[in-house]
Amino acid sequence: MTSLDKPTEDTSAEDTRAVTEAALFEAFGGVRGMVETVLPGLLFVTIYTVNKDLHLSAIAALALSLVLVVVRLAMKGTVKHAFSGVFGVAFGVVFAMMTGNAKDFYLPGMLYTLGLGLAYIVTTLCGVPLIGLILGPVFKENLSWRTRNPGRKKAYAKASYAWGAILLAKCAILFPLYWWADTTQLGWVLVALKIPPFLLAVWLTWVFLAKAPAPIDVFAEMEAEEKAAEAAKAAESAQATEVAEARSAEK
Repeated sequence: MTSLDKPTEDTSAEDTRAVTEAALFEAFGGVRGMVETVLPGLLFVTIYTVNKDLHLSAIAALALSLVLVVVRLAMKGTVKHAFSGVFGVAFGVVFAMMTGNAKDFYLPGMLYTLGLGLAYIVTTLCGVPLIGLILGPVFKENLSWRTRNPGRKKAYAKASYAWGAILLAKCAILFPLYWWADTTQLGWVLVALKIPPFLLAVWLTWVFLAKAPAPIDVFAEMEAEEKAAEAAKAAESAQATEVAEARSAEK
């Protein structure tokens, strides 16, 4: 390695880290996405703590989720995270209203967390880490990491195991509280556990992917293949024209 190679490698590593950070923010919603995830549950537990009114708490949380979507639409931003929040809150409202138990407002989200944690573990054991399926399109590599980039597949496996372990650990705290604690205790613990485990999982994902090989841009490859095919057709057409002109000149 020459002295000129070193800066190039450092720059490439920095670019990879920057791209990884941007992709993670895009995939998981960034700071705004985290805030939108926390606010409805925070509003629900705050109102319920004050007046123990299930209907008012549930309606207020759902209304806030809808407002967040409207704001996203008005600002022409990405609404997938806000919409997922609306659906989560709506399921919680339905459960709580049906059973009359305020703790059931949190049950759909807890079950989703449990299922997602298991999905991260199971898909990784099956050789298709879920985090790779989520981030592959964001990195424009799709599923190329499965067969063409083993180092990256290994990083996705580590990240998926980390996500699975963190989510299952979170469930190990929440489900006993669902059975033994009251609604306000469960609600405040759940709010407290919204962001820190998520940030830990995202940070570990960034660490694993920043050290992994760069993604293979399959879209760029397809564009290059299309351009090569067009160039080959153009060359064939030009050659055919030259042959035709040569035959015409001979006549």
